[in-house]
Amino acid sequence: MSAAAVAAGGWPDPLAWLADAAAEHRAAGLHRTLQPRRPDSGGRLDLASNDYLGLARDPRVLAGAAAALERWGAGATGSRLVTGTTEMHAELERALAGLVGAPAALVFSSGYLANLGAVTALAGPDCLIVSDAANHASLIDACRLSRSRVAVVPHGDQRAAARALAVRPEPRALVLLEAVNSADGDLLPLPDWQELAVRYGALLLVDDAHGLGVRGAGRGSVAEAGLAAEPNVVSTVTLSKALGAQGGAVLGPRPVIEHLIDRARSFVFDTGLNPAAVGAALAAVRIIADGPELAASVRRRAAELAAICGVPAPDAAVLSVIVGEPLPALERAQALRELGIAVGCFRPPSVPPGTARLRLAARADLTGADLARFRSCWQQVTASAAAPPVTAAAPQVTAP
Repeated sequence: MSAAAVAAGGWPDPLAWLADAAAEHRAAGLHRTLQPRRPDSGGRLDLASNDYLGLARDPRVLAGAAAALERWGAGATGSRLVTGTTEMHAELERALAGLVGAPAALVFSSGYLANLGAVTALAGPDCLIVSDAANHASLIDACRLSRSRVAVVPHGDQRAAARALAVRPEPRALVLLEAVNSADGDLLPLPDWQELAVRYGALLLVDDAHGLGVRGAGRGSVAEAGLAAEPNVVSTVTLSKALGAQGGAVLGPRPVIEHLIDRARSFVFDTGLNPAAVGAALAAVRIIADGPELAASVRRRAAELAAICGVPAPDAAVLSVIVGEPLPALERAQALRELGIAVGCFRPPSVPPGTARLRLAARADLTGADLARFRSCWQQVTASAAAPPVTAAAPQVTAP
């Protein structure tokens, strides 16, 4: 060990290990870097963001944010239980509940915190959590904080979930899943899962981050399945994807929402969502309620992108092209970037080993010219002799 790697008292430098960790990540193609974007597109075609309905720059959404900023100021000024709840927060909660058809809603400052708050407040040592293997990291982290025993089941495997629920010693159970998978874009059969939860006396919590605004004429996957008002169903959404704003929310029975106000630590101890984001989200909810054709448009564009890539049409706005290993996936994403096309590149731990992929996200405002441009660039990149073979995305079956 070098002298520079030795701290005072002869102990190892507490940061020395970071250089080795960074080198390992780079060698494996898992190193991440921040790439600041310009305020304009700079001529780049965006197929990477989650702005599914193209509302992040919609003049009506911007006007909603500006009006809220002018009226309420830049920050919420405190937690929701102190000074951080404005009249507009309550209005947004009513609008979200009305859009989805849920009895009540509670707004958090991010979708991540909504999942953390809902799971940790509804679980506990006397509750078994049955978690789908392909769940988002926010649900996985919530499980780790829940103090519950957790049974991870293969993606979409209802039989495995039923076995775990049937033999549990815990009196309570919570089933966690994503309606639309954030990496593969597949939609789970929610009515079947709700019936399973009823059969075993469990609460079903559905993360509908990628369904809101895209499924069910924009009302989301849970509403589309007719489950939004069911007494054993709770859903979480984010305001930062189809709504083009920021924040998250939990929707469900009023007793659940009242319990979260009391016990969800990521609600109680967090500063409320800033007014501009609330105003933007509220405007977006109204646009979606008045324009169900937006959902149909984004799914049509997603099917057209999938056809260009040679993969099955997705159930929502997200589609994946599995490349396999991280480095080839990075190379293909970079080749597209150099041609002016931005796509996502998902690598472990975001997806299971061996399934590194390009993740594309459709938008309702994509034009025919945009699609023609992407087709030309895609053909150019995939025709390269160095490009690895493309396979359609398969459902994840490996626990993160």
